[in-house]
Amino acid sequence: MDIVIRPAVPDEYTALGDLTAQAYLRDGLLDFGESDAYLGELKDVAKRAAAAEVLVAVEGDALLGGVTFVPSGGPMADIAGPGEAEIRMLAVAHTARGRGAGEALVRACVDRARATPGCVRVVLSTQRTMHAAHRIYARLGFTRTPERDWNPLPDVDDLTLLTYELTL
Repeated sequence: MDIVIRPAVPDEYTALGDLTAQAYLRDGLLDFGESDAYLGELKDVAKRAAAAEVLVAVEGDALLGGVTFVPSGGPMADIAGPGEAEIRMLAVAHTARGRGAGEALVRACVDRARATPGCVRVVLSTQRTMHAAHRIYARLGFTRTPERDWNPLPDVDDLTLLTYELTL
């Protein structure tokens, strides 16, 4: 069976929110674990879908992962400026890793960016420990942009997010 990338539907929002939260928790990506404020953002797929495009990777009836695509500076953007689309909250279920779902989700975002009038670049932020994601970004031609690295919680010293971009 093939992996299909498509927009998330409201019936999937809870499952995708749980999948995303569990992926971040299991990978140790939330500094404050279950009490991390960002956990609520990860779970709130309806909020993301109202402000951006949420895509899912499915195989048959199985939900494998999801991503949020923010076209050209939308309200969900963290770092995107004019003419830039942003990829956020990429997550793949642990049971589905290594099968191409993450790469397929990133490719779908790049395709959407290319189809967005005036979009010249795709940007994203990632944590230092997201090595599998870094390999996907490099394979697809993204390059590091250390001058854009940033810290969403200035009070937490070791939370600098790395940034990447792909010029279209």
